[in-house]
Amino acid sequence: MKNLFTFLAVILFSTGLSFASEVGEDGLHKQDWFALTFKDVADDMASAQEEGKRLVLIFEQRGCIYCAKMHEEILSDPEVADYIKANFKVVQFNMFGDEEVIDTDGEELTEKTAARKWGFAFTPTMVFLPETVSESKPVSQLAVQVMPGAFGKWTFLNMFKWVKEKGYEGDEHFQKYHARIIEELRAEGKLGAE
Repeated sequence: MKNLFTFLAVILFSTGLSFASEVGEDGLHKQDWFALTFKDVADDMASAQEEGKRLVLIFEQRGCIYCAKMHEEILSDPEVADYIKANFKVVQFNMFGDEEVIDTDGEELTEKTAARKWGFAFTPTMVFLPETVSESKPVSQLAVQVMPGAFGKWTFLNMFKWVKEKGYEGDEHFQKYHARIIEELRAEGKLGAE
């Protein structure tokens, strides 16, 4: 029996399959590359900029099946994870958590009061922030893009790429950008017709 378990472990490891992600004491799924900070959002933005990255806040909650799917299917994909790690600093928030948060306007909150103040009601929700804070406004007014819900690999990854490329400053709406990228991948034979 021990040999069977060893054999299965070797097969799973060698094929790169992942069925679960680590779950922390707070019940949230974790990535070892998520940043652990004091959740002072302006400081986190400055720190991200010093690293040549952009700050993303991810709101999740215990028992969220969509959060689990995001971690197990999307964030575990090396192409997605490598791109995000190289370009973004990710800070996880618990939608109903009590950890202290300092908003970009200086207000001291908890994770759950921040979620209410900023109007985030779904998990997962990704909040993309600008490179710097130019005015004393709350996160909800500074965000350059918010992505509520769980999406497939390409929508998810393309949103991160669109934000990195500052697509929100241009004329190409994200949906058109995403459709263009998908067509380019298909033309290159890197993506099926699905």
